[in-house]
Amino acid sequence: MSRTFPELAGVRAAIGGRRAILDGEIVAVGSDGRPSFTRLQRRWPQQRRPSAELIREVPTRFLAFDALAIDGVDITGEPYGRRREILGEVMVVDTSPTMTVPRHWVDVSPADMLDVCAANAMEGIVAKHLDSPYRPGRSALWVKTMVRATAELAIVGHIATHAAGGSVGTLLVAAYDEAGDLRLVGQVGTGMSQRERRRLFKLLDPIEVPESPLRNPHTAPGVRWVEPRYVGEIAFREYTPGRLLRHPSYKGLRDVAVADTRVPTPA
Repeated sequence: MSRTFPELAGVRAAIGGRRAILDGEIVAVGSDGRPSFTRLQRRWPQQRRPSAELIREVPTRFLAFDALAIDGVDITGEPYGRRREILGEVMVVDTSPTMTVPRHWVDVSPADMLDVCAANAMEGIVAKHLDSPYRPGRSALWVKTMVRATAELAIVGHIATHAAGGSVGTLLVAAYDEAGDLRLVGQVGTGMSQRERRRLFKLLDPIEVPESPLRNPHTAPGVRWVEPRYVGEIAFREYTPGRLLRHPSYKGLRDVAVADTRVPTPA
């Protein structure tokens, strides 16, 4: 880990050289101050030590969410509220370039927090019981809720399943860019019930075309291109030009003209 992210050796100085086991996340922060998963991918995985230029271009930071042990003392049984206090006490540098303890709120509703996240293009929130002990893995005491953007995108192809009678496995979705070209932006395989998969197949099968309607070439095994006639609402986590939507999910067909679809705003 220190080989891939050598700058994070500064975390030790941020906690005064104390021995600690912390729970957190490594993020790459953009010029707007927001973490970017796409930027982080430029740093991970690395088979060799990153260059000084890459470290300058894509700096990383450790966000510490929780403390498990301090100076050899196990504190996982302490309430979360107390562990947060201890985490704050361990930090000896308020403005460390390599480590941050994100703020937490106890008097704001989850709905309001999600609104703030959406307004600032953040990924979501984690709600934790203040009296909860630390438990690895999933727990009802800690609930993660993601903010997801949506876009209305043209269905330009699909990959069928082997189900009898025909069923859609994956949808290929596209939209028009500023130059007026229809470009692929995602492959969507979740969010569809079995009934909806069969319905989509019946809609798309009669309008299959021999060639891709896309401006940007794309190949995938088993793709059946279709005339861009239907528009679906797609929820997703993030979009970066030149890549596909991150974690897309189908929400349903929409009565929108294909000509009105637009490539999503980049993250």
